[in-house]
Amino acid sequence: MPAITPHTPIDQHMRDWRHDLHRYPETAYEETRTAAKIAALLHDFGLDEIHTGLAQTGVVGVLHGNRPGKTLGLRADMDALPIMEISQADYGSTQAGRMHACGHDGHTAMLLGAARYLSAYRDRLDFEGVVYFIFQPAEEVGGGAQKMLEDGLFRRFPLDAVFGLHNWPGLPVGQIAAFPGPVMAGSSCFEITVRGQGCHAGMPHQGIDALVVASHLTLALQTIVAREIDPGEAAVVSVTQIHGGDALNVIPEAVVLRGTIRTLRPEVERRVEQAVMRLGAGIGQTFGASVEVSFLERYPATINHPAETALCQRAAARAIGGENLRTSAAPSLGAEDFAYMLREKAGCYVWLGNGDEAGSAGAYTLHNPRYDFNDAAIPFGVTYWVRLVECAL
Repeated sequence: MPAITPHTPIDQHMRDWRHDLHRYPETAYEETRTAAKIAALLHDFGLDEIHTGLAQTGVVGVLHGNRPGKTLGLRADMDALPIMEISQADYGSTQAGRMHACGHDGHTAMLLGAARYLSAYRDRLDFEGVVYFIFQPAEEVGGGAQKMLEDGLFRRFPLDAVFGLHNWPGLPVGQIAAFPGPVMAGSSCFEITVRGQGCHAGMPHQGIDALVVASHLTLALQTIVAREIDPGEAAVVSVTQIHGGDALNVIPEAVVLRGTIRTLRPEVERRVEQAVMRLGAGIGQTFGASVEVSFLERYPATINHPAETALCQRAAARAIGGENLRTSAAPSLGAEDFAYMLREKAGCYVWLGNGDEAGSAGAYTLHNPRYDFNDAAIPFGVTYWVRLVECAL
């Protein structure tokens, strides 16, 4: 079979698909144009079945091998972010306030490329079993992976294992990181309402300043990880919003703080949450204010399974060479809803190098308004998917 390398026709097709998706980004559960394009391309590739409508806009393509055997799912997320793009690219976002700032356009293009390649060379590959190409909506917000599961993803498409990848700025193009155990953090959100007593800003002694209480609480929350969590554990507590007050001469009655907690183990998350509640109650009592705390779990930790990780490592070594495979790395405290799939099925989630040189396409971090998926990574990603199918089936 011909190799997939930069400047081959299939590579150019994938770049074109990626640029088109980048021009028309769609956020959670609104990926209607994206889903229609994916379904149309899968039809053109000659896949055996194409299913739409899971989690509203999700798409699943089915490719049968020449004989019965194992079944595996390959997943790509396809949603964009509500960010205003700052870009000089001629394929920049045409949708105000929306952009592919996390590379899901690249993930989708690479999985489409793998589907096309595997369908075209099905007979020559002569693989056993079934490959399910899973295009998932709403990874950034909305828990699209969980919604697909609730809609029967694994009941309708029984899998032996499921696999995902994410581009990774800071990792050189042509490298892949695949390691067992926790790879991405679990996340929860908190909302803290501080209620004091509003009053004239020139007469603060007549009230209870909720802003001062909120400020003390914001600083105190930073001691949880520094002083209450084992330094060998990974955890983050970040206050990301503080809302309160409408007038320059009024001390507000109430202030709301919101933020996120990231951990790699559920028991650490529970300890952090208990500390947040304790500090809120204590600081509120100190100043005579009331403090209400609530939590919303978002995504669990993404934890790779050992046997499937070993399979991915073999596939990556065949795709990029063993010298370009990283089998150990520090987990990221970013979160990923592929975790829901890995809670129900064995599998593995790898990082694909997006570049690390200043001034290169991979120079900006994920979720940055100047970020752009690095097209140079495309051949490596699609080759990894193809080698994974070869190794597994």
